[in-house]
This record gives sequence, structure tokens and C-alpha cells, in this order.
Amino acid sequence: MLVTWFILDRVGWSLDQLGTVDPTLWTPEPLGLLAASLLLFAGYAGSAVIWGRMVSDLGGPRLPGWTSVQLFMVANLGRYVPGKVWQIAGLAALARRRGVPASTATAAAVLGQGLALVAATAVGLGALVGGPTRLASWAPWAAAAVGAGVVLGLLPPVFRRLAALWFRLARQEEPEGLGSLQALGWLALYGVNWVVYAVAFWMLVASLGVDAPLLPVASAFAAAYVLGYVMIFAPAGLGVREGFLVALLTPHLGPGPSGAAAVVARLWTTGVELVPAALFWVRIVKEDGTGE
Repeated sequence: MLVTWFILDRVGWSLDQLGTVDPTLWTPEPLGLLAASLLLFAGYAGSAVIWGRMVSDLGGPRLPGWTSVQLFMVANLGRYVPGKVWQIAGLAALARRRGVPASTATAAAVLGQGLALVAATAVGLGALVGGPTRLASWAPWAAAAVGAGVVLGLLPPVFRRLAALWFRLARQEEPEGLGSLQALGWLALYGVNWVVYAVAFWMLVASLGVDAPLLPVASAFAAAYVLGYVMIFAPAGLGVREGFLVALLTPHLGPGPSGAAAVVARLWTTGVELVPAALFWVRIVKEDGTGE
């Protein structure tokens, strides 16, 4: 909470401003909300399918896409527990029941998280565009730095060292035969995946009836996710992500609408994630109970 309020204080935002927000901002336009929700779910499903493909590429069995979606989304419930290991542990346990070695499921999840963060960082750079002059002036340099970092990081000797470090930080065993060309393909898929997430958020903000410029608003979602992720004490980035989101959106929407958008977005992402996950969990329990 202290981190969140520090962020909000830096942009001159206070809780009292929520009370002055136009009430219509709390009720998204139904069709716009539905479209944004469907696209967000498509993003969640895309993340799951990418994980399933990584499992296969790493030598595991080929999982049907729908099976990957169910396992991945149920395991995502672990993100709401402090720490970053519960989601991975749950995914390994669920996947093992489907014939996937726990080590392979875990390796795909750990590596996927790292690549997804890189992709989200790249997409999030757009949040610098059109913002305060001091930040906007850094946009080209930041983009060049991220691009150079990706190119350098994918060089085979560098990639092997980075992968070893990432798995060591995650306290997991690095898979054998991991190649930078494979990682490049996975990174490209995660890049597309994060564009889907970002556009879904922009659609949500637009459904609130505010004038939302596409690039900075959509990119703010990815940037806030990355900044919230690194705060490991916050389950699913709760509070911290909203603070950064308000800070990034305020130059474009104003403080009141930005606060409303951040709160609505948290409810939206949580609902679109938890409702299908709960249904999938019931289905998985039923199948395991009947031995199907």
C-alpha cells in the first residue's frame, strides 16, 4: 500500500478524487465491455496455447489446445497468492496428471514467464509516447535499448547464460537442449499475445466513454503489468499495478478517469480470469474423479 500511494502521490492523485468521478465511468458500455472481455479471454487462451507448444518443443507430449487452456487458467489462480511460485507449482501438478513430466511443465512455465515479461516490456514502451515531455524524450532510447538487449540476449552464448541465471533465480532445473532460435519463436508469439492484451484494455477504457488514444493507453496496461510483476510481495500485482496504471494514464485521461479505469480494469481482469478458471477447475475435478 505504501508503494501504491507513493506512486499516486507523485502524480498528484488522491482517494478523494474517486468521489468526484463522473458516475458513468463506473459502468462500461455493455457491447464494448463484452468485446473487451472476449479479447482478454483470447489473450489468456493464447498464453496457455503458447505454454502447451513450449511443452511439446521441450520434449513433452503434445497437448490439445483446449486442455492447455484449462490447465493453464486453473493454475493461474496461484497468482493471487503472494510469491511467484504457486502458479508454476500448480501447473506442474495439473500437467503431470495429463502425462506431462513435472520438470517439462515447470521449465516451459518458468521460461514462458521470462519471455512474456520481455514481450510486455517491449509493448509497454508505447506508454512513454505522448506522455510528459521528459518521459517521451526517452522513448526512442528505451526502444533502442530493449531492441539491442533482445538481439544481444538471443546470441547463443549470451542466451545460455541468461537462461541459466533465470532458472537459477526461479530455483528450477534448466532443460537440456534449449536453443535461442526456439526462444525467438516463442518470444514472437508472446509479442502478439501482449498486443492482444493491450488492445483489449484499450477497448475496455474506450467503453467507459472517454477519449482514449490507442498507443499510450494500450501500452500502459503492459507497462503496469511489468512494474507490478517485479513487486513480488503483491499477489497478482494488486495495488501496485493500479498505482502505475493511474500514473501512466493520467497525462492522457486525467486523474479521475484514470483512477476509475484502473479500478474497473482490476475487476475486469479478475472476473475474466476467475470465472472460466472456476468452471475449468470443476471440470478437471470431475474428470479426475471419474478417471476420464
